[in-house]
Amino acid sequence: MTFFAAAIQMAAASDKAANLDRAERLVRLAAARGANLVALPEMFNWRGKRAEEAAAAETIDGESISRMARLARELQLHLVAGSIAERVPGQTRNYNTSVLLGPNGSRLAVYRKIHLFDIDLPGRVTARESDVKIPGTEVVAATTPLGTIGLSICYDLRFPELYRRLVFAGAQIVTLPSAFTFPTGEAHWEALIRARAIENQVYMIAPAQFGPNPHGFSDYGNSMIVDPWGRVLARAADQEAVVIAPIDLEYQERVRRELPALSHARLHTDRV
Repeated sequence: MTFFAAAIQMAAASDKAANLDRAERLVRLAAARGANLVALPEMFNWRGKRAEEAAAAETIDGESISRMARLARELQLHLVAGSIAERVPGQTRNYNTSVLLGPNGSRLAVYRKIHLFDIDLPGRVTARESDVKIPGTEVVAATTPLGTIGLSICYDLRFPELYRRLVFAGAQIVTLPSAFTFPTGEAHWEALIRARAIENQVYMIAPAQFGPNPHGFSDYGNSMIVDPWGRVLARAADQEAVVIAPIDLEYQERVRRELPALSHARLHTDRV
């Protein structure tokens, strides 16, 4: 089975209406180019000052996911609605939540980011995602007509045990909506995506934010799609973009059959 997937690159800011209009335009462009699976970047609907995040947060039934669900239904495609700040009743912090939508607009999977990005690179980047976010706890993969799709978000990329658990859950494709900082992205983004693809023999679809962001540093961009052999099939330049590549599950089966490393795995973990 072969179909086409798209990774969308954009630069979201604090105007939610403008972000949603831009996301819709880019999803429509991906569909017009033949994509059956489209993925938006992390926090595609709103990026602003952390002090303003509580007011911008939504429930999964809110405006952003509802609009993307209608779009998926209209265009008859699978859509990974990047991630949003999901409001949590009774909490001052939110989840960073990615939602997989089906061609009928239904929610096929909901993943809440497990690994939160807290880092201090003196003079370059200081970020504490845990100040405004709660970590999720569940590994999420969903069986769809396109194959089994595993969900992850940005900083999760540095934790290979998550991806091994996803592949043990049947994942053939893993999505990675991201907003990778420029210094860490320039050093590690491609290397880590290719590593996760190679060691788990999965397709990695990694849509990303690019350019200066509201937090005072820049995002790396370089949205990409990587195959199970570790080849970069598509990569975005430093601009708003839609990149598309074929997902060939028969090729993936051949890779896994000819190099059966997954069946040779001896060490398993049950701990998130």
